Amino acid sequence: MWLGEVSSLTFLGFALGLDAFSVSLGLGMQVMRLKRIFYIGIIIGIFHMIMPFIGISLGRRLSEEFSDIAIVLGGLLLIGIGAHMLFSTFRENDAPLQAPIGMGTFVFAFTVSIDSFSAGLSLGLSGVGVLLAIILFGVMSTVLTWTGFLLGRTAKGLLGVYSELLGGSILVAIGLNTLF
Repeated sequence: MWLGEVSSLTFLGFALGLDAFSVSLGLGMQVMRLKRIFYIGIIIGIFHMIMPFIGISLGRRLSEEFSDIAIVLGGLLLIGIGAHMLFSTFRENDAPLQAPIGMGTFVFAFTVSIDSFSAGLSLGLSGVGVLLAIILFGVMSTVLTWTGFLLGRTAKGLLGVYSELLGGSILVAIGLNTLF
């Protein structure tokens, strides 16, 4: 049972971190120092720990009041987040990406981790281990952010859209697994 929870949370952390990966992949095409890439990855990891923690805490409170509906709501929420990621890949956005600097780094980290809040909310409804979830989310998003930046430096845009499709598909699959 514990191994199943770890693997599910790892896949979920991977899916949530793919948003940061895909944006970092695009940003990595710009000239950026490795020290800056390291710093941005750490900030994103911290946000991917804070946002789901808030969501899990709120979800636990809601699950106490709506225990019968909690699992269904959690599954539907994950499906909704995944579907949003899938559909957002087909939206045209030709604006060039700017490297996050100063407060922009925190805004960037917040925007790529907002889906972690929703996932945390659904996890709180299901009663998952808080510490395990937020550590896995933080580590996965940090590593994926660093990977995106470094691949962006070399690949120059090969995987961008496909990583969002993969992340959205994983979230939908986990949501369906939760429901059924």
